[in-house]
Amino acid sequence: MSLSLSLVNGLPAHVLVVHFVIVLVPLSALAVVAGATWPGAARRMGVVLPVLALVTLASVPVAAEAGEWLEEHVDSNPLVRRHAELGDGLLPWAAGLFLLAAAIWWTNRGSAAAQAAPGGGPTRSASLRSSLVVRVVAVVLSVGVAAGAVVDVYRIGDSGAKAAWQDGFSRTATGDGGDDD
Repeated sequence: MSLSLSLVNGLPAHVLVVHFVIVLVPLSALAVVAGATWPGAARRMGVVLPVLALVTLASVPVAAEAGEWLEEHVDSNPLVRRHAELGDGLLPWAAGLFLLAAAIWWTNRGSAAAQAAPGGGPTRSASLRSSLVVRVVAVVLSVGVAAGAVVDVYRIGDSGAKAAWQDGFSRTATGDGGDDD
């Protein structure tokens, strides 16, 4: 089996690597939103949250690089160019997911100990108010970036499927249905 950014076992690497992106972006988006909306989930995920988002972020340029190689080795047409243009826009979304994941992890890593600490009075209530504001902002940003990332992955995938399969199949069956009698 040969392995490079161009071919994997004789197949274009892009068609294989892109599946990591298709799975990891929505998974990271879901984890980020869960961690932002539910601090207990963020504490349970721990360092896995930013590591997942980092792997997601790293997979995007790998898929893009493999896609650029593939683009140079197929007939150019508007569908392929559109797919490549859309693909170029995913990296900022993946970076946003990573930054939010890291921030959520960082802010929740010690929050259990802080909640258990004795204290009270006006300083504690002011701290709780500011904590609530930060959490609301994190939730809004997380939902926005997660939705943008997932929608972008869908649009990129849809355009890639159209580029790959346009006029590449028959709407009616062409064979005997696979019976090997």
